[in-house]
Amino acid sequence: MTSSTRPSSGSGAPRAIRSIAALAAKEPVLSVLVVALIALQIFHPKPWRSLPSLVDWQTVMTLAGLLILTKAVESSGFLMWMAHRVVHRIHSVRALAYLLVALAAALSTLLTNDVALFVVVPLMLSLHQLTPLPLKRLVIFVAIAVNAGSILTPLGNPQNLFLWATSGVSFGAFVVALAPLCAALMVMLFALCQVSFRGDPLDLSGDTEPHAVEWPMFGVTVLLFASFVTLADAHRPGIGLAALIAGFLIWRRRVVMKIDWLLLLIFVFMFIVLRSVAALPWVHDTIGHIGLSTPLSAYAAGAILSQAISNVPAAIMLAQFSHDWRALAFGVSVGGFGIAIGSLANLIAVRLAKERGMWLPFHLFSIPFWLVAGAVGGWLLLHF
Repeated sequence: MTSSTRPSSGSGAPRAIRSIAALAAKEPVLSVLVVALIALQIFHPKPWRSLPSLVDWQTVMTLAGLLILTKAVESSGFLMWMAHRVVHRIHSVRALAYLLVALAAALSTLLTNDVALFVVVPLMLSLHQLTPLPLKRLVIFVAIAVNAGSILTPLGNPQNLFLWATSGVSFGAFVVALAPLCAALMVMLFALCQVSFRGDPLDLSGDTEPHAVEWPMFGVTVLLFASFVTLADAHRPGIGLAALIAGFLIWRRRVVMKIDWLLLLIFVFMFIVLRSVAALPWVHDTIGHIGLSTPLSAYAAGAILSQAISNVPAAIMLAQFSHDWRALAFGVSVGGFGIAIGSLANLIAVRLAKERGMWLPFHLFSIPFWLVAGAVGGWLLLHF
């Protein structure tokens, strides 16, 4: 009896290791964040009970609410219905890429870059079910588009909202100051679309079934979406999230059960790790020694530091060393490109797409775009 049980007990450790390796391969971002947090706690320990205070819970709750609402819209059948109408009016892959990039950029100026992704990426996935598309490339371009379009207004992204609030300038003045950079980046992006997507006609052979819509569910979800965004803007996302969870658990349980809970966990770890890194004494000392006395140095610091700690923490940190809000806004805006961590919107786009092998092609586009955008942004900062 004893000898028969030895093989199974001995195989437990290898099986556990294989399970951990499989999870790390499936969730590389989460795995890196967990390892980074362990390293930070070893070399710069903080009380574990203090770590939750580093999380921006309003952002996490807002993200959770948007995930539920997006899943509800998808479950209603509206996205497939809309996708059917889009593909029958757009005649080439390149034209579709132009449309999706323009839509994503336009929505991001007022709804924020994250919310724009929750509208455009699910629509793109529905389109892909009707006709074969270069989905990975389209997701990458839409991620770049929301980061570029959101530059224009204070409402476009969190770093803009923070810098606008601290600058004291009017809404119009902020838009005028950031418009040259936004326009230049959108021109770059449309030019890149021209060479990255073919003019091949869309294959509609798969669009053969009728696309029914559960209109009552869609209508209720639209009203809930407007209400939730209003509450989130009023810094009360928790109330809206509680109502959404309770309502959908009673009405449509599958909507709540099928959202990407791991994405929320990734955001929790990301806030803890990035803010812990930003608070390291040597990081502050390094920035202090470099000096941000000129617009170009503040701009470069924002563009580069965002690659390590993301552009929102970079904006908050650098504002302690420079009062040149325009240079900082230019820098952290450009910093949203490059390495995926530069903007949390990049992570959302990739997660929503649910496509394996996204990170390499993403960086093959985003890093060159960051380098060119860095040069263009620096020139515009000095000459406009």
